[in-house]
This record gives sequence, C-alpha cells and structure tokens, in this order.
Amino acid sequence: MSASCCPTPTNGPASPAYRRVLWAALLINGGMFALEMMAGLQSGSVALKADAADFFSDATNYGISLFVLGAALRVRSGAALFKGLSMGAIGLFVAVQSLLNALSGRIPEAETMGWVGALALAANVGTAIMLYAWREGDANMRSVWLCSRNDALGNIAVMLAALGVFGTQTGWPDIAVALIMAWLAISAAWQISRQSLHEIRTGEVQGRPHGHGHGHGHDHDHPPRHHH
Repeated sequence: MSASCCPTPTNGPASPAYRRVLWAALLINGGMFALEMMAGLQSGSVALKADAADFFSDATNYGISLFVLGAALRVRSGAALFKGLSMGAIGLFVAVQSLLNALSGRIPEAETMGWVGALALAANVGTAIMLYAWREGDANMRSVWLCSRNDALGNIAVMLAALGVFGTQTGWPDIAVALIMAWLAISAAWQISRQSLHEIRTGEVQGRPHGHGHGHGHDHDHPPRHHH
C-alpha cells in the first residue's frame, strides 16, 4: 500500500474534498434507491429490492457522515456504531425477504435484473473509487468505504443472478444472491460495530499507531502523547 493511500491532515474527515465526495455519494445512492426499488417491485426480484434497501441505508449513512464531519472522535464513532447496527438490520431484512420469495415461487424478470444491476454497479464502482483514499480512516470513514465496496460486490452478484434466472427459469439464483447480500451486510456491520466500540472505549482509532508524524491530533479527544 502506497503512502498516498493513507489519510493526511489535508484530506482528513473534515476536509472540503471529503465533504464533496460524501455529497456526491449521497445523491448517487438516493437516486439509485428510487430506481432499484421501482425495478424490484416491477420485476419481482428480491435481490433488486435488497439492493435498493441497501442504497437507502447508504444514502442515510452518507447523510450521517456529513453531519459528524469535524466532530470529536467519540461522536464520529457513535455515528459509525449506529450505521453498523443499521447495516445488520438490512441483512436481516434481506434474509426475511428471501424466505418470502422462496415461499411465493415467483420467477423475477431476468432482463430487468440485468440492466438495473449493471447501472447500479457503475454507480457503486464510481462511489468506491471516490472514497478509496479514505478507506483506512476511523470507524466512520471505514464504514463509508465498506458500504460502497459491499454494494459493488452485491451488484456483480445481482447480474450473475440475472443470468442464473434466465438460464434456469427459476427464482433460486435471485434468492441465493439476496442471501449473499445479507451475509455481506451482517459481516460489515460486525466489523464496523467492533471498531467503533473500541474507539468509544479508548478514544483512539483502532490500528492507528502513535507518533504518526502529523502531530495534529485529529483522531483523538485528548492531546497526543509523546514517546521517547
């Protein structure tokens, strides 16, 4: 990993560049939520509905991230904990929707799943690229990166499910992808919640070594300690 990928005082959590990226991500995710939910309802795809719910969760997350920009680490970590719990709730929602779809036996429209999944993938890859530089920050910044990464992986899975539905003429590929997305959400929720709880307890960013050389104390609620 090159040094340019690490957060610096000029592109930290309160920087204008990070704020602009979050606003762009908020608009992209809000628009894709509306599009995918309509497509999921029209096509009968539980994977599209799940992805739409995830877009809604991410748009909410970006709004929360904008609200806590520049706040103390404890405030940012509390927001990250809330986001982690919301991602876990999304995972459970997807699991329940998958069960309901399995019981109904409806076959979703593969064509709609394919083109909407491709559009969603383009939106999420663009968002993940914008957020790449901040992926190793505190729990709040890491949660934003994980949201976009998981969404991109989920979109690829939706497109594969569309091929599976088209080839088998059954809804099981759609259900399988929805369960994968549920696992991704719950896994990310665990990582984010664990890191944010650590930061709330200790007041320090997990995995960030002391004496990083910046001396600005952006990620602490107390002055930096000096080591000899």
